[in-house]
Amino acid sequence: MRIVAFRSGGEHRFGLCRGDEVREIAGEAGRSTAALFAALAAGEPPTAGEARPLSAVELLMPVPNPGKVICIGLNYVDHAKEGGNPIPDYPAVFLRVNSSLVGPDQPILRPAASDKLDYEAELAIIIGSTARAVSEDAALAHVGAYSCFNDGSLRDYQRKSAQWTMGKNFDATGAFGPWMVTPEELPPGAAPLRITTTLNGQVLQDGNTGNMIFSVAKTVAILSEVMTLEPGDVIITGTPAGVGYPRKPPIFMRPGDVCEVEVEGIGVLRSPIADAPGAAA
Repeated sequence: MRIVAFRSGGEHRFGLCRGDEVREIAGEAGRSTAALFAALAAGEPPTAGEARPLSAVELLMPVPNPGKVICIGLNYVDHAKEGGNPIPDYPAVFLRVNSSLVGPDQPILRPAASDKLDYEAELAIIIGSTARAVSEDAALAHVGAYSCFNDGSLRDYQRKSAQWTMGKNFDATGAFGPWMVTPEELPPGAAPLRITTTLNGQVLQDGNTGNMIFSVAKTVAILSEVMTLEPGDVIITGTPAGVGYPRKPPIFMRPGDVCEVEVEGIGVLRSPIADAPGAAA
């Protein structure tokens, strides 16, 4: 099932997307992330309204206001190696704030402070039911859906300290979308799926989610040992090799570029790149 979030009557709504049509989901499940996943878990397909063209709706982030956005770094061996990092035996975890996020087809903004804006194709996990100290075997039952993410990173700020938070949280640098796909549409744990980044028509990343060091199930289990995962929380699972900063010369995203992240079976997240207000040309 493909579920979109869009704006209707000045408020966000969820809709079922089939082909090029969207049908608004009626009732509380059409407005609340928790209610939507509760209905799906109960085997109650959401009641859908009148069809409208997908091209006629303004798509929002699949989860318009996530409670937590938890990111995993260095989760592919080839990406860890290209940056000269050791292979982790425990995930590197950092958080993103909501002001750093943008939806599909909305511009990723290069800030005034830096021109080293890098791309990172990532699989996003959307939690569907509360998970606390769950086992790896039970973890996938708490996944409500999957989506695409571009973890836009300001590399110089990322390396100003041992913590990556500053380089990962500039306003409007993390793109999320274009929709969420429920687990029955994909292989268990959303692996193996091809994952790519295309910048201005050139494929720069070409990996597979089956190569993650920490699988979806293991990631959910590890995180739930520390914090309660709640419906609508988002986990960003790391990127494969091919990012811009280790290339010779480096490749960074610039205003006028178009970056597309694609995850097989989910879709294409398209992001134009623009300067933030006040940024240098």
